[in-house]
Amino acid sequence: MKRCTWANHSELEKVYHDKEWGVPQHDDLVLFEFLLLEGAQAGLSWLTILKKRENYRQAFDNFDWQKIANYDDNKIKELLNNSGIIRNQLKIKSAINNARQFQKTVDEFGSFDQYIWSFTQYKTIENNWKKHEDIPVKTSLSDTISKDLKQRGFTFVGSIIVYSYLQAIGIVNDHLIDCFRRQDLSV
Repeated sequence: MKRCTWANHSELEKVYHDKEWGVPQHDDLVLFEFLLLEGAQAGLSWLTILKKRENYRQAFDNFDWQKIANYDDNKIKELLNNSGIIRNQLKIKSAINNARQFQKTVDEFGSFDQYIWSFTQYKTIENNWKKHEDIPVKTSLSDTISKDLKQRGFTFVGSIIVYSYLQAIGIVNDHLIDCFRRQDLSV
């Protein structure tokens, strides 16, 4: 079975690629989970985050942004002492801030799904990459969304992080043209 080359380095990456990466997501809980995890991943490998994902799920109340938005200094201290997650104060505070901004966006648009998918008129962008090296790390779309998120007060949402997010949640289908998942996810 041929898959995207990046996914062949570990079993965790294979499973993530085969079952989740690029699948169009419309559940706000899942959309927030990926937003939190992509921010945590900044400067690190995705494999590092995948290994810690269940720890994140436990530490961050199953990615319930409404609970996370209310975290206080005591909870921040608890998270900074949790060896199961990335203990970076800026990233932890960003997760809390982004939970608050996420809620504001939900309040404005009815759901984060409505907000994030509106940038592509609720359609997946189908790319036709032959090699992993051809895939860009950011695009004009990720630039636009990054700028909008920052204006809304989100942090750790630079264009590169946003592009990874768009790939993960299926707004962009960047499975290579010979990857078995490409056909499954093509619209």
